[in-house]
Amino acid sequence: MLNQQTTGAGDDLEKATEMARKMVCEWGMSDRLGPLTFGKNEEHIFLGREVARAKDYSEDTALLIDSEIKRIVMEAASRAKQILQESIEKLHALARALLERETLDGEEIARILRTRPFQEAGAPA
Repeated sequence: MLNQQTTGAGDDLEKATEMARKMVCEWGMSDRLGPLTFGKNEEHIFLGREVARAKDYSEDTALLIDSEIKRIVMEAASRAKQILQESIEKLHALARALLERETLDGEEIARILRTRPFQEAGAPA
C-alpha cells in the first residue's frame, strides 16, 4: 500500500510544488538564488486571486528557479519517506486500529503512537 501513488496524492504534490515556488520566487528562501523575488503577481482585487505572473528574469534564471523548486520538493519527499519508514510500526498500528474502529479520537491516536513498536495496539505495556 505504501509503495504506490494515488490520485489523492496529486493535491498534496500540487500544494508542495506551489509552496516551494513561493519559497524560491516570493520569500527569497533559496541559497542558490539569494534573498530576491522573481516574477510579479498580477492580481485582480475584485477576484482576490493571482491571475498572471509577469516573468522579469532570464531563461537561465528560470532554469535555476525550476531546479531549486524541484530540489526543495524532492528533499521534502525524501524526508517524509524517511519519517514514515522510521515510524512504520506506528503507522501499521494506526492502520489496524482504523480498520477495527473506522475513527479514532486524539487520545486514541496519542496512545497508539506512544506504544512501543513491538507491541500490538491496546496490548498491556
